Amino acid sequence: MDLVIVAYQNTWPKDFAVLAARIQKTLGGLALRIDHIGSTAVPGLVSKDRIDVQVTVATPQVLDAAADTLAAAGFAARPAITSDHVPAGSDESPERWVKRFLTAPPDERAANIHLRTADFPNQRYALLFRDYLCAHPQSAAAYGELKRRLAANLADLRTDAEVKDPACDLIAVAAESWAARRGWQPGASDGTIGSSEAAA
Repeated sequence: MDLVIVAYQNTWPKDFAVLAARIQKTLGGLALRIDHIGSTAVPGLVSKDRIDVQVTVATPQVLDAAADTLAAAGFAARPAITSDHVPAGSDESPERWVKRFLTAPPDERAANIHLRTADFPNQRYALLFRDYLCAHPQSAAAYGELKRRLAANLADLRTDAEVKDPACDLIAVAAESWAARRGWQPGASDGTIGSSEAAA
């Protein structure tokens, strides 16, 4: 599959909101939060035209139940993907980077659905990475330039993540320092769960 990078689209937040509402209706209480992550969640950042959604569940044991429920609703399971890249130098066990991964049906708006466990490092990483890039437009622009060059020089989508992961690790190091200085914590869920969380 070719790697195609496009300019930021103002429709991406709305596309996420529609998808998040569908996921919330499908999963009900299995989802603790639903968040817009990845490059389409960063205003102004170039990206593949594919919405990344993170669904947070309570425990690793809930991952399969949530994935099965989404698959029954038409989302396409990708059982070969069971974990995230572990950043170089991380002292976290690889078991703490587990996830389940699905995509939107082929005839629907392109999207990746990442199911991760609350308070696991990969769940936090996705939110911190997004928030750091939103707060640092110059870093986001540099990351966007990397994405453009990878798209121009890589043969296909399969190798994109392998090359990009070390660069993301560098951004994550800066993001962790920023988070420590600011006392950063994830905000409310981006999805429809946010109002119920605030009321709890």
